[in-house]
Amino acid sequence: MSALDEGHFNAELENGVKLNCLGLGIQDQPETVAIEDAVKVLLQGLGEDINREGLKKTPLRVAKALREGTKGYKQRVKEIVQGALFPEVGLDDEVGQAGGAGGLVIVRDLDLFSYCESCLLPFQVKCQIGYVPSGQRVVGLSKLSRVADVFAKRLQDPQRLADEICSALHHGVMPAGVAVVLQCLHIQFPNIESLFLDSNHQGWVKAVVHSGSGVFENELADVWGDFLSLLKFRGINLDKTQMKDSVQQCWCPSRYSSSAKVIGPPNRGMVTAVTSILSSLGEDPLRKELVGTPSRFVKWLMNFQSPNLEMKLNGVACGRMDPLKQNGEVSHNKQQIYTELCLSFWSQCEHHLLPFYGVVHIGYYCAEETTPLSKSLLQSIVHFYGFKLQVQERLTRQIAETVSSLLGGDVMVVVEANHTCMISRGIEKFGSSTATIAVLGRFSTDPAARAMFLKNIPNPASGGS
Repeated sequence: MSALDEGHFNAELENGVKLNCLGLGIQDQPETVAIEDAVKVLLQGLGEDINREGLKKTPLRVAKALREGTKGYKQRVKEIVQGALFPEVGLDDEVGQAGGAGGLVIVRDLDLFSYCESCLLPFQVKCQIGYVPSGQRVVGLSKLSRVADVFAKRLQDPQRLADEICSALHHGVMPAGVAVVLQCLHIQFPNIESLFLDSNHQGWVKAVVHSGSGVFENELADVWGDFLSLLKFRGINLDKTQMKDSVQQCWCPSRYSSSAKVIGPPNRGMVTAVTSILSSLGEDPLRKELVGTPSRFVKWLMNFQSPNLEMKLNGVACGRMDPLKQNGEVSHNKQQIYTELCLSFWSQCEHHLLPFYGVVHIGYYCAEETTPLSKSLLQSIVHFYGFKLQVQERLTRQIAETVSSLLGGDVMVVVEANHTCMISRGIEKFGSSTATIAVLGRFSTDPAARAMFLKNIPNPASGGS
């Protein structure tokens, strides 16, 4: 157990402000304006025109998203908990087991998101909370989720997040004990050079962390066994003996990635801009965990400069791709449909400066006597258009038009993507995905050809999550 000390928690209770304090007119608040100005510096550092149509409102959208995603700094845990404690006869002052009533209470599978304090990218959290009531009182179950969300809506590290949730509930509810288990998923965003060298890039880092107080403070206590046994129904296997000897490993990929290209020191103006953003969110940029964050974020962001890569499209004839019989063939004027499925892509939403990622499926007609396009060439085209500020609709169209220019027109492209802006903003739609389609030439007029191509797209698509 490594929960926060009581003094830290009491300060948390007393120093907060009322919920929903951001309110209306957030765009006019000084913090928002400061973040907008910083985002403009970042966009200009990427070589972008901040006045082009797709980017005009990006600084404000980014500012709103960041402030929404870190609103936990301005929320008061005390108001959440104290208004939701209810008397329950049968719970004694110690272990909550009197008369066969009470006992362990678990709320499982709470979907949260947080921003990684090391790189400022959002990460997903599946939260499991258990507590043993005491003092003839229980807490409204929805409040467990709300307290967890307060601490998730800050720049975080998984272990600290677990500790803060645990400590807040222990001091706010005064139970016999609290246990928290978090399953965290951090996107491991590659740079474009590493992707050309490693087509099997692993896109995620996973971590399971835990924290306990009271009767859960001893990690080998029997009550942990009860808690973990119920979690196993959710596919979580956290062995008690492993918990005792677990070692905290480096969590954020930006701290240990060996494939990152050495591009020299980051732009000082951009680093200063990110430092300003941290201050505007209510953080201390000099906190030891945040000292290197601005530089790491800028190095990551520079992956999305307008690329000057040579696509070498004249190498169309290199490497013959055999027709995929299992995907079906259509004879039409001595032409047939070829497909290349599940080409990975990584990109950056130009509306919120947040990653989106997924797979691209490409189908095209090719004459029997013509060498089909190689998978490596198609993957290069996908990466070329992915590694820039993008929207999914444009990405789909650009891939289709480029492949069409090489083949003469008959092309269909489907892009399936997960957008982190869908979970790290107010809508918080976990598990959602987006599909876009572009059809050119014969595919636009032949429903049978479209149906044959679509039928062979794997379900579910491999998007990395």
